[in-house]
Formats: sequence, structure tokens, C-alpha cells
Amino acid sequence: MATTGERATSRKRARRETMSRVDTAWLRMERPTNPMMITGVLMFAETMSLERLKRVIKQRFLAYRRFRQKAVDTPAGASWRTDPNFNLDWHVQPAALPGRGDKRALERFVSQLASSPLSHDRPLWQFHLVENYNGGSALIARIHHSYADGIALVQVLLSLTDTQPDAGNDSELPRAWLKQDHADVARRVGAVDRYMQLGSKVVEKGMDFYRDPGLAAVLAKEGGEIARELLHALALSDDPPSLLRGRLGVSKRVAWAEPLDLEEVKAVGRACDCTVNDVLMATAAGALRSYMIERGERVDGMTLRATVPVNLRPLEHARKLGNHFGLVFLDLPVGEGNPIRRLERVAECMRNLKNSRQAIVAYGLLAALGMAPAAMQGLALELFSRKATAVATNVPGPQQPLYLAGCMLREMMFWVPQTGSIGVGISILSYNGRVHFGLIADGRLIPDPDAVISRFGAEFEKLLYLSLMGSWEHALDAVAAEAMFPAGN
Repeated sequence: MATTGERATSRKRARRETMSRVDTAWLRMERPTNPMMITGVLMFAETMSLERLKRVIKQRFLAYRRFRQKAVDTPAGASWRTDPNFNLDWHVQPAALPGRGDKRALERFVSQLASSPLSHDRPLWQFHLVENYNGGSALIARIHHSYADGIALVQVLLSLTDTQPDAGNDSELPRAWLKQDHADVARRVGAVDRYMQLGSKVVEKGMDFYRDPGLAAVLAKEGGEIARELLHALALSDDPPSLLRGRLGVSKRVAWAEPLDLEEVKAVGRACDCTVNDVLMATAAGALRSYMIERGERVDGMTLRATVPVNLRPLEHARKLGNHFGLVFLDLPVGEGNPIRRLERVAECMRNLKNSRQAIVAYGLLAALGMAPAAMQGLALELFSRKATAVATNVPGPQQPLYLAGCMLREMMFWVPQTGSIGVGISILSYNGRVHFGLIADGRLIPDPDAVISRFGAEFEKLLYLSLMGSWEHALDAVAAEAMFPAGN
């Protein structure tokens, strides 16, 4: 039989868990200029009760033991420890907007929250309920990146919802929208350990190692494909100087656009033989191009990069928390004036990335950084953040109405944190037949995010018009050819 001391030791172990290497890396990336929070905004058609929201949070969100734990970082490593003073009232708070409480006021409030780091004395998450907003309510969620990646946390937030306003606690979302190529995910995950080992070698020898001409020979011994991908990632040039890069401040600005019709986006994709994601990222590139030109930037021939998260696990496993994603560098051809050519270039880059192992390389390096000294982490973070100007995320959501605490979810948006010297984030989320665009930016770089976000609709309309014109021209050509050369002749 266990002694009292043994039982106490067992309870202590149960309250403390070692943090994974990748989660540790995200915990240590926190900077005053870039808090490592994932920030979400959910807007509802009805007024939500704070007490009913707390009940849902307690029943469903706190069903994840991790959210009762705080992150503790020491020289020996980071760990999760149960907060003995956990108080739900601190984590779920009411809020009110000043003045008319309109969209602009909500954007300013979310900007303030996105600029304010969470307290490490408690579990690193908070919900803020604006009970009266636009005839309903708005809920702002802030969760630290060390708990999980954006894909997983969106699933966690959606797990708080129901498909009916009066559903019980066992309501489940339909799984059709969670489909994914499991074979592709398994192939990627199977390579993680090899990339992690290579990432460790690079970090251990210092970031100057990648300049060593002997690196190619060392990596070649580890496998040609892995070697090529790691060398390619390390050898990428820095992104060109532009008004979207520069010294960062401590103030974030957020804004979101009027949603697009998802069926129209799909129609453009079909007409141009590309994916919905290609269309949306080309639209974002066009909006940035227009904004930069208006601010006097010379963009001819300019290509910027965005780091794009790539999921490395089946989506139905996303609710297990933790960070399980890699990063790829996507070209944003802001120097291309023709919207269709811009779309073609984005689509081509996407196709090339799908056939690469770039995401696994990034995951391995992140895991290696989780073990590295703080000084080395800073050097590596700066090295990679110089290679991109923005972070871009695109998450497909359920295509049916959802309800939280009895209120219908009307719109939602989220932003992942930027890292190092990156100061611009683009978020795309589809829900209930519509596509929502959001922008978060450092206030020094883009003090007027509405001036960017308002261009998304216009840029998409250009693609819609040109793609439909192309379809009509193709159809007319086909009709003309049939008239000149009837079938059977």
C-alpha cells in the first residue's frame, strides 16, 4: 500500500507535465512586439448571457485538462502545471464598447486585446463577452499559441457550439468538413523524426552552420530529399524591403472585411482551373498591391512571401491540442498587375509546395529550437522571419449555422500571431457559405488596416469578372467552331 508521501508525490506528478519541444518553442517566441496569442472574434445574432457562456466554458472548454494548467518555463525546460488558484471569473469576463458600439469600436477593442500579452501567472487564455453588439453579442477569445496551433484551437472553439439552438451537451458537429487525405498526413508525419534530427544538428552547430560549404556533404549523408529541402529553406533570400516591413511597435491593429460568397469563389476556381485557396490568396495579394501603390510604394516586379501553416495530422485529431503543423513559404506576386496572371502564379507556387517537404523541415526546426539556448532561438527566429513579410492562414469551417449558448453564430474571424520581425497577418475562414477575411498588423507598418481590408471585395470582383469573361469567350469560341465545323463533317 502506498504511503502518504508516495500518494502526494504521485499527485504532484499528475499536476505537472513536460511541455513538448514544439510547444516550448512557441512559448519562448513571446516578444513585446509580437504576443504569441491566437485571437478569435465570434459575432452572434442574439444577446448572449454571461452566466450561460460560463456554463458552456466550464462543461466543454475545461473538459480539456490543459486549460486549467499554466505554462512554467525554467532553464531545465518548460512544463504544464495545474493552477491551484484557478478562477473562471478571471478567464471569462464581460466587456462593453464605448460610443455607438459599432464595428469600428469592436475592431479597436480587439486591437487592444491583441496587443496585450496574457499573464503567465495564470493559464494563458481569456474570453471577453461584449453582451450588446449589433443587435446581438460578440465574443473575443485569446489563447496562447503554446497550447495548440490555430487549426486545433479553431476546432476547440467550434466544439463549444451546437447545430441547434437548444441542443444538449452531447451535440456533435458533422464530420464531413473534417475530411483530409490521411495517406498524405501519414507520409508527412512519418518523416518528422528525421527532420527533427537534422534540425537539431543545425541548431547545435549554430545558425552560421548553414553558410558552411560542408553542410551539403553532411546533409547528403542523411538523405537526398531531406537535404535538398533543408538547404532550400535555409538558402531562401530575405524578402525585399517594403512598407510592410520595418521596426515593430507594441500596438496591433485588426480589421475584417465584408464576407465573400463561397460559391462565387468556387466558380472562379473552376473557371481558372485552380483551388479555392489559390483564389483567396491571389485576392489577398491584389489587396496588398493596391494598398502599397496608394501609399507610394513601387511594386513593379516585386514578390513578397507569406508563411503558411500546413497541418501535419488528421483534422479529427486536432482537438488533442499541441502544435502539429509545419510552415511553407508562399509567393505573393504583388508586382503583377494582371489579376489572372497573379492567380496563375499563386496557383503554380501552391502546386510546387504540395510536392515538397518544406512543412516538415519547418516542424523539425521548430522542435529543435525548443531545446536550444535562448540566444540561439533568437538568431534562428530572426533568420527565418526575414524571409517572409506576412503570415497567412486559411481554415475551412462548417458550412451550416452553429449556435453557442443558444445564440446563432453569425460571423467569425481569428488571427494567429506573427513571429520575429514579421508584422502582418492575413486570416481567411469559411463558414456557412461565406468567406471571411481578416487582417492584423503592427500599428507602425499599417496604421489603417481598414484601408487594406476594404480592397478584398474589389480585388475578388476583378477575378470574378475576368474569369467569367474568359468562360464566356471560351463558350463563344466553341459555338463558333461548331458552326464552322458541324459534328460529323
